[in-house]
Amino acid sequence: MGRKLSALAWNRDPREIKTQRRSHSAGAQSALGRRPAEERVIRPALLHLADRIATHLRAKSRPGRTVTARVRFADMCSVTRSVTLAAPISATRMLAEVAEALVHAALADHPHEKTISLLAISVSNLEEHPVLQLELPFELEDGRCRPGCRSGMARWAADRAIDAVRDRFGWEAIGYGSVALGIPRSIPDDFRQLAEKNL
Repeated sequence: MGRKLSALAWNRDPREIKTQRRSHSAGAQSALGRRPAEERVIRPALLHLADRIATHLRAKSRPGRTVTARVRFADMCSVTRSVTLAAPISATRMLAEVAEALVHAALADHPHEKTISLLAISVSNLEEHPVLQLELPFELEDGRCRPGCRSGMARWAADRAIDAVRDRFGWEAIGYGSVALGIPRSIPDDFRQLAEKNL
């Protein structure tokens, strides 16, 4: 018996057990039922998801470079598209626009699919950025995905103002009109928060 115990002690793993590890990605999804694959359905749903994810990223100062969008069709088959950006993002509209482009790319590859049942967004390759890095105003390319340019800074500042209002008065105190007037959400946001990972 003593020999067995000594053998177990000798083979003990010396690595420290980490009970709380920081997530390497953040994501959210929305089950839509059976909806037509149209702009009036896609845009509000993606903006709502982007709002939830980007708010979480900004709260932890962890923007991400890689955006992945997933589309599930009526037959339960899913397709994903992803892109890795030159700079990490955490602005809501910027994330929504990137995700929308990915969703449209997925739909273009499946033109026979006219009905969708789920949309999802995730952001990975998260980085530590307590402050937003500014860029010189060369304006050499489209600035929609460049957080440090003039338009990117304006979007980030607007998001931070929304964050401040929500911190003081609650999540429902302010939001995007296209989301509020868009498709009804079958699952309350309080329930959705249970599935969101801590960053």
